[in-house]
Amino acid sequence: MTQTILLKGCSPTPLAHYLKALGILRLVAEQKDPDAKGCWRNEGFVLNSSLDEQALQQFFLEEYRPTPIIAPWNGGSGFYYQESKSKDIDPATGKKQKSGIRNQPTEATRTVEALLNSEAPRLAEYRRLLEQSRRMLAQSGFKESPKNEDKNTVLQMIRNSFPDSFLVWLDAALLISQDKTFFPPLLGTGGNDGNLDFTNNFMQRQLQLFDAKDGIANQAASSWLLSALFELPTSHLQKDAAIGQFSPGNAGGPNATAGFESSSLINPWDFVLMLEGALLFAANATRRFQQDKAGALSYPFTVRNSGGGSGSSKQTDEANARAEIWLPLWHNPATLAELKALFQEGRATIGRRPAKDGLDFARAVAALGVDRGIGEFQRYGFMMRSGKAYLATPMGRMQTRRNPAADLIQELDKARFLDNLRSFARKAEAPGRIVSLVHQLENRLFELTRSSNPKTVQEILILLGKLQRALSLSGKGREAIRRPIPWLSPAWSLNADDGSAEFRLACALAGLSEKDGLPMRVHLAPIKAKEQAWDEYSRIAVWSEGSFENNMVTLLRTRLLAAERLQHQDKPFGFGFGADCSDIAAFLESVTDDRRIGDLMQGLALIKNIPRNSVGQHERKPQSVLPGAYVVLKPFFTTDEVLQKTGFLPLDCKLPFRAEILAGLAANQSDKAVKLAWDKLRHAGVALPAFPNQPPCVLGIDGQRLLAALVIPIEFGQLATILRSITRQQKQKD
Repeated sequence: MTQTILLKGCSPTPLAHYLKALGILRLVAEQKDPDAKGCWRNEGFVLNSSLDEQALQQFFLEEYRPTPIIAPWNGGSGFYYQESKSKDIDPATGKKQKSGIRNQPTEATRTVEALLNSEAPRLAEYRRLLEQSRRMLAQSGFKESPKNEDKNTVLQMIRNSFPDSFLVWLDAALLISQDKTFFPPLLGTGGNDGNLDFTNNFMQRQLQLFDAKDGIANQAASSWLLSALFELPTSHLQKDAAIGQFSPGNAGGPNATAGFESSSLINPWDFVLMLEGALLFAANATRRFQQDKAGALSYPFTVRNSGGGSGSSKQTDEANARAEIWLPLWHNPATLAELKALFQEGRATIGRRPAKDGLDFARAVAALGVDRGIGEFQRYGFMMRSGKAYLATPMGRMQTRRNPAADLIQELDKARFLDNLRSFARKAEAPGRIVSLVHQLENRLFELTRSSNPKTVQEILILLGKLQRALSLSGKGREAIRRPIPWLSPAWSLNADDGSAEFRLACALAGLSEKDGLPMRVHLAPIKAKEQAWDEYSRIAVWSEGSFENNMVTLLRTRLLAAERLQHQDKPFGFGFGADCSDIAAFLESVTDDRRIGDLMQGLALIKNIPRNSVGQHERKPQSVLPGAYVVLKPFFTTDEVLQKTGFLPLDCKLPFRAEILAGLAANQSDKAVKLAWDKLRHAGVALPAFPNQPPCVLGIDGQRLLAALVIPIEFGQLATILRSITRQQKQKD
């Protein structure tokens, strides 16, 4: 009969407890019940096997046979004695001189001796492997840990002569390729982290659990096991026993407890089962290019570290981080064979290429470019903390569900823009402004892989707009990122639409374009729009960090001069998308967020041809009545083509823009600008209402704000209604 046991002591965090769950399933399946299965549920690990809770405890206390885990290539492995010292004093240092003879025992060598002298049946295989290792080192003449080529020689001898059961550990701890030895980050640098040798500590924990002579479990082993399996309280945990990077909360050190400093407290079963579980991870070498003879390390669900996506990490951590690992959490029971297949494949892909770093992995999860059957991933980064020690730092969890909004990121891959940008931001010569913006961008891109919130898409567009400008103003930035941000598709505007007036106003401004080569983006950063190239000599990129209204005045002046220089036949106010009258009214009443409009506009200007009706599907407010001054001035901010289509002007007539209107509004002399417009409309033959026979009042209207509002395009149908309203009153009077 199958028993179901919830192991509360095994949780996705810390890393030691995740690996402990794998170790329990592996040992039960290999040494007791081949049909055992396991899965994750409610922050614990569920074991399905023929063992009930009592039988499971009995198995580990009485039958469990430790996997022989040794590392003869490491100095702290217990195979090498320290050099003894003579009585002579070194005059230079004042310390005793070394004798040159290695015969001084250490705690590590004493541990190996204790295992070799053991008579416990459960340690028989361990003893055979320790004896074989000693013979190999003695025959090869190694009295101290090998270095460089000697180390490779030892590793190759182990690979050629040791039993297959040991090679599982070897493949998990390191990888020997043709020209290079790789060290997977999960097990440090070949089974050790600095001075901490995992293998010898594994042996020490075994001797704390079992009597070295007969292998019977020690008195405290049962209590420790209950705590390790079911998270029950226990006493007499081992002090000052190292656990390394796997459980930062138990490692001790400053601020590790209520006092100033704490020693480490370790449950020996946690360490033992943790390393037993790590054996499910095995590295392999993949050749990505023909010229890459040594190959590249491929380790299950492991990629380069990325500082984005976690509040606890930043870009400066990346230089010292070993890597990051995304550990799968599956919710349906799986056998050991199925898990071995999962971890052997253990990869994530974006399209056809493998994920290279944390952001790539998150994108792969959002696109389901990972093995199926995984419900979530727990992300860890191997960060350098507490001096030069590494800690497996939890960096969040991500569900494996399809998120189409994350597909937008693929557009940034064009011409390797995103890769080049992120690479440049990690160089010492990168300006601080660009480094900061790229870090913010990575965080927002991580968010986009998890949700499709329009605000997230907007924040990404804002950052892209700022990055475009920052890169264009940096000589090193232009050199590193050879081309501007690639044109984005209208899908960005669809996914960024939050129904706000600010968004529609920004879309309308960003959509200002001209067939003769004046898209809005050329005013925001010095670029050549048609060639998609930087323009160091641009005179029309005038947008600055000033106020929105001042920027709009400067932009309009520049745009009019550029159109004149390019000999445009029409006013430079062509558009694809128009805002609502209610949006314009809100802007004129100063109830909108001007800075957000400007920031959004810079990002939305990267979208090529924002189409009509591509946004604004949310419920809108009733159409507002705009001031008469706006209505009279708007024809001068509308192309003759549109004026003719609406019937406002005859087909053979034109209404040129008047520079005096711009000057009057910019100087906040709105009355003069409106009167001039009024007179010019009459001279153009437009039938104006009497009002009685005078232009509308401009009292209380700010000139610069009115000018900015006039530049913003209005939806074509509403624009036509406004234009017709100018003459409708006169027709009704007649």
